[in-house]
Amino acid sequence: MANSDITILGVSVYDRTQEAGEVQNVLTKYGCSIKTRLGMHEVSNDFCSKSGLIILELFGEMEEQEKLETSLKQINGVEVQKMVFGK
Repeated sequence: MANSDITILGVSVYDRTQEAGEVQNVLTKYGCSIKTRLGMHEVSNDFCSKSGLIILELFGEMEEQEKLETSLKQINGVEVQKMVFGK
């Protein structure tokens, strides 16, 4: 059964050069559970931050959403926070 709540994951990546590949693999594996993805990091002409933040709006079965969240939490250097808005 699909989840009717709106679930948002905030994913803080502390060192993008170290964790980006593993994070991307997880996001690709569970891509059908991601409705919206927004990635942010600080950048300017002479600076590009090592850390970044990814905001995910989840979609579909709760079981798959939970697998996605768990997989991201298992990556060293990544912190995951969740918000759930009930309808």
